[in-house]
Amino acid sequence: MMSIYGVMGDPVEHSLSPPMHAAAYESTGVEATYLRFRVEEGNVKEAVHGASALNIDGLNVTVPHKGTVAALPSVELDETAERIGAVNTLVFGDEGYDAEELSAEEEAKGDSENENSNGDEKPVARGYNTDASGALRALERKTEVGGKEAVLVGAGGAARAIAFALAGEGATVDIVNRTVERAEKLADEVNEAVGNTDDTEADELDEEMSDVGGDEETKTATAQPLDALEDVVPDADIVVNATTVGMEEDVSPVPADALRPHHVVFDAVYTPLETRLVRDAEEVGATTVDGAWMLVYQGAEAFEIWTGKTAPVEKMNAALREKL
Repeated sequence: MMSIYGVMGDPVEHSLSPPMHAAAYESTGVEATYLRFRVEEGNVKEAVHGASALNIDGLNVTVPHKGTVAALPSVELDETAERIGAVNTLVFGDEGYDAEELSAEEEAKGDSENENSNGDEKPVARGYNTDASGALRALERKTEVGGKEAVLVGAGGAARAIAFALAGEGATVDIVNRTVERAEKLADEVNEAVGNTDDTEADELDEEMSDVGGDEETKTATAQPLDALEDVVPDADIVVNATTVGMEEDVSPVPADALRPHHVVFDAVYTPLETRLVRDAEEVGATTVDGAWMLVYQGAEAFEIWTGKTAPVEKMNAALREKL
């Protein structure tokens, strides 16, 4: 029996996931099809429940619905999706998602600790976030992440996933955003997730550093305004653009004169593949990672969650780039 997968969002006509997944199905012998579903805001819950009722096997979720889906009581979140607060992959079962499939770790947490508690409402799907691992795997093509200093431009959905991924691997992150309050909120959430807040040992360390004239606080993530880019970028190891700047116009969110040859520069924008930021970075001799790799790797993980098979990453990458 043919499985049905797809992507829901608004707009969704531009999505390049269908040819990428079709290449994966053909390469692995999976009998499946992958469709685009345009879902307007306000219809997200109905769409998720309808997909379950129609026995759709899985869905990717794209803008602007990742946060909305994560907040649905009928979607059981895995640990990463719950921490980030965004879902980009849904798994359905033949008769709706079976809540008994929770991992032992999640069961041990208990319902009282689950912010997305379902109450009496039966879960119809399980939600994952593969954007975080997708970004990490894209970066790891060119560099180790642990122990590095990163500058992340943006504080929206993609930036959230990337910030948590970087911090989870032991990198420090300067989150730079036009609205600094959004960057501060994200930095606080990242620090809480990695244990930088309300931690006795960390507080004692901060006090010791203060006594010897060191920093008052040691934080994994910090927030910066846009005009701080000239100051924070040169000394960073990794520079990431997680905004849409560079998609519609030939402009870069990062000043070209702040880039250095030692940088690894990752632009999450993949249309065009060679953005102004990527070109500026290459001109100074920096290492670059284009945004298509994040799309490939997040799609590959979704494929593996759905099918249980190893994703043919190179086949998926070739199919995607053929359309770009």
